[in-house]
Amino acid sequence: MARKYEGRAVGIDLGTTYSCVAVWQEQHSRVEIIHNDQGNRTTPSFVAFSDDQRLIGDAAKNQTSANPENTVFDIMLWPFKVVAGVNDKPMITLKYKDQEKQFCAEEISSMVLTKMREVAEAYLQSPVKNAVVTVPAYFNDAQRKATIDAGAIAGINVIRIINEPTAAAIAYGLDKRSDFDGKRNIFVFDLGGGTFDVSILTINGDVFEVKATAGNTHLGGEDFDNRMVNYFVEEFKKKNKVDISGNARALRRLRTACEKAKRILSFAFVTTVDVDSLFNGIDFSSSISRAKFEEINMDLFNECMEIVASCLSDSKVYKSDIDDVVLVGGSSRIPKVQDLLQDFFKGKDLCKSINLDEAVAYGAAVQAAILSEGFKNVPNLVLRDVTALSLGIEANVECILDVVIPRNTSVPVKKTKRYSTAKDNHCSVPIKVYEGERARAADNNLLGSFFLSCLPGAPRGQPLDVCFSIDENGILTVSAKEISTGNMNEITITNDKERLSTFEIKKMIEEAETYHLEDQKFLRKAEVISGLDSCVYNIKNALQKKDVYSMLTYQESEKINNAITVAMNLLDKNNQQKEIDVLEGHLKQLNSMLENLKVKTG
Repeated sequence: MARKYEGRAVGIDLGTTYSCVAVWQEQHSRVEIIHNDQGNRTTPSFVAFSDDQRLIGDAAKNQTSANPENTVFDIMLWPFKVVAGVNDKPMITLKYKDQEKQFCAEEISSMVLTKMREVAEAYLQSPVKNAVVTVPAYFNDAQRKATIDAGAIAGINVIRIINEPTAAAIAYGLDKRSDFDGKRNIFVFDLGGGTFDVSILTINGDVFEVKATAGNTHLGGEDFDNRMVNYFVEEFKKKNKVDISGNARALRRLRTACEKAKRILSFAFVTTVDVDSLFNGIDFSSSISRAKFEEINMDLFNECMEIVASCLSDSKVYKSDIDDVVLVGGSSRIPKVQDLLQDFFKGKDLCKSINLDEAVAYGAAVQAAILSEGFKNVPNLVLRDVTALSLGIEANVECILDVVIPRNTSVPVKKTKRYSTAKDNHCSVPIKVYEGERARAADNNLLGSFFLSCLPGAPRGQPLDVCFSIDENGILTVSAKEISTGNMNEITITNDKERLSTFEIKKMIEEAETYHLEDQKFLRKAEVISGLDSCVYNIKNALQKKDVYSMLTYQESEKINNAITVAMNLLDKNNQQKEIDVLEGHLKQLNSMLENLKVKTG
């Protein structure tokens, strides 16, 4: 049974461009989206520092054009300065009260969370200490941990991290549950301002089970804005022979106009981008059609569809088995995106009944109420989410990634796998933990490592158990136990140093697909080398038995010793470039010799 937390808890959609906070209202048995001090139900995820104050939300966004270098928001072409900090951790450099200050990403996120907490407290007229916070489904372990840390900095106990499309599915499922007849497969398409996620869930009564998830944590509406900005920068250069790409203030003003134009093009076929005195007193005015907007962004739209196809493939669910396609996120309003998605699902109607901007916070508020004491009339639902990437350890003499928890496994989860030591007289065994989809451990992302003490002087083959445990927030703990001694050690994976970027996660899966054949070949070769190593070890042990040489002819013993020498040469790291058929041939020969030895020695 889930732990109940004291006090009222809220749900926070911590978005890259806009954030939203909501709370369960038991007297009405529904979720209330809370408006901020400007009367808006969503708050820009902007933080700014001026000469005399810090601004968050609408106030920060409204002064961006005048103060771009000291305003933090999530875009690729950011005007603020980023430098390398301790362990190469990115640090944002801003000017505040005539002093240069550095902030890590968690600190900036905590400022937005602080704003959302204050919005909730003003509405509830009571302190808010607990919250369920949503993150993109494709956030890795470090990013999830960073979100929890940001909450702590903001004075919020993050009682659960849930994925954005999962939260949206809760909102949709509760809204439509009375219409459902039995099990229903839901496809959630969540295209926001800075991230893109898709998830497939099965709703069966009170159980919401995620089947698969995919996405790109740096693909969204701001990328479409960037394309428009670049398009108009080139147009300005052609018309006026002036390049404004290095002027932060001009770019920010142009970006604001482009963002507005993008929204208009969702219901109009043409609009005009007007910016007075854009640069050096030069006014800018240019029209853009919906067709041109679609043309300059088509490769990004197609990338969205590729991710949709990947998610379906992972889930083992057919297109025809999807009952509802649910749209979430402001950028899913783009007509061309809707057309491509509808074509992909063979003309199936898209579900637009839930508020695209508020659905994620709605689902988070429901989950917060379930986990908190003091809420009444709360829906009785069970949520089962999944992992984004495969998790495992470096194993075998050939250093392959041995997967303990495959990607898209339901969480929370705990799995134990038995291994054995690979060498004689091991005093300790290194346990290296990786995430990724490649066959070779080194081609994946190293999350952390630790050493496990072993029985001194013991021969190879000593058993040890490795346990992977992922909690409800997706935080990973890995432990190992040496069976003969009972020695244990463990590590909780944290973001002490910079881990995967969002591009690297996407790259891992792309590489896994691109190099699938190469990985298969590597695995086959690794298996043969491991078998060769094991066979040599077993033959040497058999030859050490008493009187064994007396049972062999001179020619037999000479042939075995020569075969061992050849095998040892093949196992040498410098000689492992040999073709796999050479290795397989020698393994077959050695196995035959081992079987003959077993027959002779009984």
